[in-house]
Amino acid sequence: MRIFITGATGFIGSAIVAEVIKAGHQVLGLTRSETGAQSLLAAGAEVFRGDLQDLDSLRRGAAMSDGVIHTAFNHDFSQFVANCEADRQAIEALGSALAGSDRPLLITSGTGIGAIAPGRPATEENFNANHPNPRKASELAGVTVAERGVNVSVVRLPQVHDTRKQGLISPLIEMARAKGVSAYVGDGQNRWPAAHVSDVARLYRLALERRQAGSRYHAVAEEGIALRTIAEIIGKGLNIPAVSLSSEEALAHFGWLGDFVGRDLPASGAQTREWLDWHPTGPGLIADLEQMKYFEN
Repeated sequence: MRIFITGATGFIGSAIVAEVIKAGHQVLGLTRSETGAQSLLAAGAEVFRGDLQDLDSLRRGAAMSDGVIHTAFNHDFSQFVANCEADRQAIEALGSALAGSDRPLLITSGTGIGAIAPGRPATEENFNANHPNPRKASELAGVTVAERGVNVSVVRLPQVHDTRKQGLISPLIEMARAKGVSAYVGDGQNRWPAAHVSDVARLYRLALERRQAGSRYHAVAEEGIALRTIAEIIGKGLNIPAVSLSSEEALAHFGWLGDFVGRDLPASGAQTREWLDWHPTGPGLIADLEQMKYFEN
């Protein structure tokens, strides 16, 4: 298949490009820069010039493909609501080029959208349209394009990591470096799920090949790792203390991240493993954090 990939030069997208090409597919990678174009060519992909904000370019890229993997997202969390709305528009644009065909569209969301009750792991079967997380806009857009005859499915992401990046944990590291303490909230027993980027890339490829319309997949290798454990590893790596903050102190300390660091967000990937015969093999989050070169990042 010829696969149009948005976010193709990003952390996760570049891993997906390599995985998809290795499996024998062709890749049409979206980029707006010459640097991005060169990295795509070096990976063996075809370059498609466009931009997430240029909806017509998204439609044209999708129309030229046998399937689409949409991972591009603006991660400026100071404009999170606006960025989620932009993602909704992007998904609807991609879907408009695929309507009435069996060509798959894989969109991206977060595992937290599958949460149903405090303390219980989020699961693939759950989707709360009234969830307070603005990222629900992506999945609502998926519902909309499905109603128009698009073969759409969702990959929900946890903290995706290697020894260079770790999702929301990367800005935690930067804050710890800047402030001289590695902080967590309360007893730090709230949990975040995780998966290695190589395992996540393989899951996207398997989900694309499955072509199962309406599916929701959880790219979860580890159901939940305590934030205190994460903070302590970061503290050790930076040679600074790990400290507990109250909820009030956390809002001032973490800024935009304050809305996330105290949340308990465990998630299960059990159904995904069964459906896709997906078996994560990459290093765990703590292993990657222990192997980081903290003073070279």
